[in-house]
Amino acid sequence: DGKVYDAYVIYPKSHTNEADFVEYFVYQIMPDILENKCGYKLCIYGRDIYPGEDTASATEKRMQKSRRLIILLTHQLINCKEHAYDQHIALYNALIQHDTKVILLEMEAIGTYEKLQESLRFIIKKQGTIKWKEQHPAHTQSSNSKFWKQVRYHMPLRRKSS
Repeated sequence: DGKVYDAYVIYPKSHTNEADFVEYFVYQIMPDILENKCGYKLCIYGRDIYPGEDTASATEKRMQKSRRLIILLTHQLINCKEHAYDQHIALYNALIQHDTKVILLEMEAIGTYEKLQESLRFIIKKQGTIKWKEQHPAHTQSSNSKFWKQVRYHMPLRRKSS
């Protein structure tokens, strides 16, 4: 299908206590579970987009080469007045071009979704979110936890390499 990545990961990129956990989740937990234990290939901003690359075009190209978009929903992402470029491109591809399926991970209790941009509310209404619950640390590393099983359900089928 010409795709290089199984999923492109979108997350808030600023430094707060909440963001510290989210970055740990994105750079440590997700790759450990989805790449090392399940064999998926993720594209993560800051890890797979290289210094010196034009961020906007690199982001867009990587998304087009991804089978899924994973968006981590946090209060920080919701309350951000200027929405990140990657989020705009992702939602455009998903909703307008019907190009890519979106997986929404609710990283903390969001409560009401009214502050979310309309496109995200539409996706939530259509398919819901996968809720991260503060789990026992041992379970966060288990690919068999309910959370990771739900994520894998929405991921593309693993292709056998020949």
